[in-house]
Amino acid sequence: TANFSEQVVESFPSDIPTGIYYGWACVGNGDVHKMVLSIGWNPFYKNIKKSVETHIIHTFKEDFYGEILSIVITGYIRPEKNFDSLDALISAIQEDIEEAKRQLDLPEHLKLKEDNFFHLPEGKIVKNH
Repeated sequence: TANFSEQVVESFPSDIPTGIYYGWACVGNGDVHKMVLSIGWNPFYKNIKKSVETHIIHTFKEDFYGEILSIVITGYIRPEKNFDSLDALISAIQEDIEEAKRQLDLPEHLKLKEDNFFHLPEGKIVKNH
């Protein structure tokens, strides 16, 4: 899971409804992967600030702190909601991931994976050492 900084979250359009979205994500100049995105307050954790969390559907070998995370949101799954238990939250997340995988395999979503947006120009790659 990758969290955007407060500065990035504040720059999101304020009229985007909170909820769970799906799309594509790319770390640095790496491969493009399916992702699920949560925009909202995470009521289960009682957050006081809006957050944008990206769950990239891929296992990375190492952390990518300080890298540029590029995302394209292609669809909406459901509104944000609270859960009675951590198990219920985990179950909903798994369902969201499966729905994202199904949707992103559709031709109209699959073509966005190859978009030039994901190819950073040389010299624009940020590393935090």
